[in-house]
Amino acid sequence: MGQSHANPGIPGPYEALADGLRRLNHAPAAAAEAALLACCASRRWALRLTAHRPYPDLDALLAAADEASYDLSPGDLAEALADERSPGLHPSAPQSAHTALRAAHAAYESRFKYAFVICLEGLRPTEHLNQMLAGIRVRMTNEREEESVIAAEELRRLARARLAHLVTNHPETDSAVATR
Repeated sequence: MGQSHANPGIPGPYEALADGLRRLNHAPAAAAEAALLACCASRRWALRLTAHRPYPDLDALLAAADEASYDLSPGDLAEALADERSPGLHPSAPQSAHTALRAAHAAYESRFKYAFVICLEGLRPTEHLNQMLAGIRVRMTNEREEESVIAAEELRRLARARLAHLVTNHPETDSAVATR
């Protein structure tokens, strides 16, 4: 791959993406599956994405992830949601915000029996608390079936964000996808 024009010797975004995709595409199946399970904890989802490698680009990977997400059975969704943790706040947030969010998460988890999931991708950290509290407040009024559909959509969005992060931002921290 070529060098970044802005910083000679330092890989640019294209190089990091190409390297991340190459490593995912060429990793042993077990390593790829482990990395993908960190993005969405449905074993069927991870196996499907692993089996359909290689991916020519990020768009193809994300499209395959979307398709696999839409095909999750209720059991697959339950498996994935069981591994999720409700999003928290930055440790520097006021204690009162942490307390309010913990109470809201507890109420949601008591009602629906799984962690509240919401994709906050693209939002500033200062917006997270309001988005999470508003989301919980609105979604607490849903019937179980309706909330399951919404949770599945949020999980799909989270998986997309995690996949993009896996192959673009921090390939050096992705020790599960080893270079062959």
